Amino acid sequence: MTHPSPAEQAFSLAAPVRLWEDGFARDPHPYYAALRAQGPVGWAELAPGVPAYVVTDRRAALDLLHDTETFSHDPRPWEATVPDDSPVLGMMRWRPNTLFADGAAHIRYRTALLDAFDLVEPHDLRAGVHRAVHLLVGRFGPRGEADLVGEFTRPLMALVFNSLFGLPESASDRLDAALGKLIEGGAQAAQGEAEYAGYVLELIAAKSERRGNDLPSWLLDHPAGLTPEEVTWQVFLTLGAGHEPTANLVSNALSRILGNPAYYSTLTSGARPVTDAVLEVLHHETPLANYGIHYARTPVTFHGAWIRAAVPVVISYGALAQAAEQERGGDRHPGDASHLSWSAGPHACPVKQHTLLIATEAIERLTQWLPDLEPVLPRERLTWRPGPFHRSLTALPVRFSPRSPDQPGGRP
Repeated sequence: MTHPSPAEQAFSLAAPVRLWEDGFARDPHPYYAALRAQGPVGWAELAPGVPAYVVTDRRAALDLLHDTETFSHDPRPWEATVPDDSPVLGMMRWRPNTLFADGAAHIRYRTALLDAFDLVEPHDLRAGVHRAVHLLVGRFGPRGEADLVGEFTRPLMALVFNSLFGLPESASDRLDAALGKLIEGGAQAAQGEAEYAGYVLELIAAKSERRGNDLPSWLLDHPAGLTPEEVTWQVFLTLGAGHEPTANLVSNALSRILGNPAYYSTLTSGARPVTDAVLEVLHHETPLANYGIHYARTPVTFHGAWIRAAVPVVISYGALAQAAEQERGGDRHPGDASHLSWSAGPHACPVKQHTLLIATEAIERLTQWLPDLEPVLPRERLTWRPGPFHRSLTALPVRFSPRSPDQPGGRP
């Protein structure tokens, strides 16, 4: 085992950058700058009294993501060091699923998920997004105004993912509310975790009794032989990881599009694909800003920092994006895929194509129905939900010409 140098010891005693503050939600850039000033690995707090190392350098992030010998995804040694009521436990506690597994267990769970999602036909997924957009625009379109977060992106994802997982539309509000509490990591995090867990347990119990043409049923019948409990935790992961970040991806993209009228006109005219707008968000305002959590198996020196065992090592995709933007001066080809929003290595996002399809179809369909969307507030006056992990708008108020999807001459 190596031992820390005096410089590395001093780093571990530095004042942590507090990612749980309200100021971080309002403007994360000064916080990322403070972390980057410490070197490739910074020292932060995810919640009061919950320290973490934060990787802000691309090379260091890639090394971390590919080094399965030095680092583990299993948080149980860390869990033993934090209070049971810690607000970040809902996003970080161990569960028997692919995110928190290493080695053979990870491969088994991941293979089952990949095989199940391969059964999702892109045409059916696209049609599901279109139906959800039609339903939601039918609710708010005649008013000529809406909150695109509360009335579009979040309920849209609940509708789409409930369909994929074999749940009725009537359950969408319950899913949305539970996940919102869980990911913010605040006072209601434990309640949100419990509500979401109950939601998933009821789903798997129903599918164990009667299969359907849906992801839980395919997982239950997969040759890997996952138990109902294991399927429960794969669904807990994928339903949550699909809903929340994808909703934020769409709302962040819409806010950037609508804040730039010239850019918006190129999208509505078809001169520029919506995919470009989605990629812009993945580069500059990624919806899951700080995650990819690892734990050193033993104390180790990593890119100049002394990493203790059982302390989270978080990848700041948001800080990586900020650094890349400054280095390039904002000059980037639209097809550039150099961001790490999908992660990398063995735990890279297994369903990024599904996510891209949902996001681009949602934005395209909405802007086809309502081509004159106009933001009510300038982008700098929008507010953001608190929490160390995500970049998520609280609301995106817009106005437009009143329209019903069923009116004569309606679009698309």
